[in-house]
Amino acid sequence: MDLLKLEEKRRALECLSAADVLTWASEVFGKDLVQATSLGAEDQVLTHLVADRELKIEAFVLDTGRHFEETYEVLEKTREKYKVDIRLFFPESELLEPLLREHGPNFFRKEIAMRKQCCAIRKIRPLKRALAGRRAWLTGLRRDQAVTRGTVEVLEWDAANGLVKINPLWRWTQDEVWDFIRQNQVPYNALHEKGFPSIGCAPCTRAIQPGEDLRAGRWWWELPEQKECGLHWENGKPVRIQKQTQFPQPLFEEVSS
Repeated sequence: MDLLKLEEKRRALECLSAADVLTWASEVFGKDLVQATSLGAEDQVLTHLVADRELKIEAFVLDTGRHFEETYEVLEKTREKYKVDIRLFFPESELLEPLLREHGPNFFRKEIAMRKQCCAIRKIRPLKRALAGRRAWLTGLRRDQAVTRGTVEVLEWDAANGLVKINPLWRWTQDEVWDFIRQNQVPYNALHEKGFPSIGCAPCTRAIQPGEDLRAGRWWWELPEQKECGLHWENGKPVRIQKQTQFPQPLFEEVSS
């Protein structure tokens, strides 16, 4: 499977609605597809669309151990409303505990390298476990979320994880996300109404001020181009490729669900 095939599929999907992209992904990847959700506004839209189409797509949350209480509340509301089993993946204690003992619970504020190490343990390594054995994953990435996400495509090859990444809301605006949530009574994090457009770990997230970037409240002590945890951005570049002729597996061979 070459890059041309990937680009052909991408162009075809660009003409579809988010719901139709989800249906296509479910039909093509079956049980090899999984949804990553942070329980933020965009991911809640995807969860609603999956349930509305009655698609059998598993979902997971990376529980870093430092989430806001409001995040856990929306998790329970989502499980109850949509009758879904959202799996939780946790950091490995044998990696985290030595750092906490030596440097304290907020060691990630000392320098960027330590913050990235914290994200690697709490997010990236659990993500690897969550994606193990899959061929594709769904995310709620949008182009206008941040300067680091302006080139997001509806369909990408995730080179870091070795599988297809699908972003059905890639060209949605913030207004479109919230119009959908209100019209469809989608559960959402109460912090969104308190100035938190992007919600991560409690020590690393604050409310934003009028006129600030949507992700200004994430790791606010760092420069905007550094504000990624590594799930979608690595060493200053998106974790996807633009130039590759062969992939390690057939990308779009349909499987039975």
